[in-house]
This record gives sequence, C-alpha cells and structure tokens, in this order.
Amino acid sequence: MNTEQPDPAELAALRRTFADLDGVADPLGWPAVHAFEARHGVVLPEPYRTFVAEIADGSRSGPPDYGLIGLAALPSDWGAGRPARELSRPFPLTAAWNWESDEETPEEELDTLVEQVCNDGSIVLGTDGCGMYWHLIVTGPHRGHIWFVADVGATPFGTDFGHTTAPTGFTAWVTHWHTGRPWFDADA
Repeated sequence: MNTEQPDPAELAALRRTFADLDGVADPLGWPAVHAFEARHGVVLPEPYRTFVAEIADGSRSGPPDYGLIGLAALPSDWGAGRPARELSRPFPLTAAWNWESDEETPEEELDTLVEQVCNDGSIVLGTDGCGMYWHLIVTGPHRGHIWFVADVGATPFGTDFGHTTAPTGFTAWVTHWHTGRPWFDADA
C-alpha cells in the first residue's frame, strides 16, 4: 500500500467501480482538496486523495451500506455535541480494541481513549447504521488503513489483521464492497 503516490491501477479500479454506481458526487478538484488539507494540517493518503480530487466526492449507493460521504462531511447519525475532530493528531490505535470488554484500562482513561479513536487522525467515510462507522486513517502509524469503529470497539480492515480476505487500503475496501463480499469474511 503506497499512501504517497497514486497507483494508476488502483485509480483505474476506482474509476470503473464508481462509473457503475448511482448518486456519485462530482469530484472536488485539486484546489478544494488542498484547501481541506491546509485547514486540517494533513495530507490525505493516496489513492483517496486523488479519488476525491478527480473521481468522486462520495456516492449515495456506497460503500458502505449508507453511502460514501463527502470529504468534509459526517454521517447524518453522527450526532450533535461530540468533541471537535482533530485530523492532525495521530490515530491512537495499531491493533483492534474492544473497549466494552476492556477491564485493564482505568475507567477515568477509557472515555478519553474512545474519544480519541473516534475523532483523532481519521476522516469518516460513512456508516453502516447503528453507530457503526468506517474511518480512513490520515495521521499516525496506520495512515492509509481503513478502520471499522463501532460503539463497542475498533477493528482494522485488511488481511494483515485477520478479519477479512481483502488487502488493506481504500481501493481494496471499495473493491471488497463492490464484489458483494461480507466486510469480515475471513471466517466465512
């Protein structure tokens, strides 16, 4: 996974996939992407960066199940009153974490850590409903990886982590969805 240079094969796969979908939003263009990056103090990982600049800024028909939201958007079920998102702060995880069953982390630290997982170093790609969100990590050791963040914990997406048969990264995540496979199909 190269997060610094766009892979022409990955961009071609994304173009083919989104050409088939309904409700695809127009791309933002490079000036808007550069403005977003400057405002948030990040450089988006490839191929997502080129995707939103040149291919599409979201799609009503997915991925995920309720659609791929635009770069600067949050899902309609995100909720008001949440802390500010800080994209330039590193995403805090490098391994799956089920905080609902975490008995080792002191309770006074747990809420802060969960808040960081939900708000630091990622953009939200969309929701599968019921508080289940897909994040693209933009800052930290997992830059370029996709994470599934729900009300009970967070799990990285990709074969490297054992939960799915898909490789890591944005294009692999989109392709996995587009082929109709279950998100976590490693045990299927």
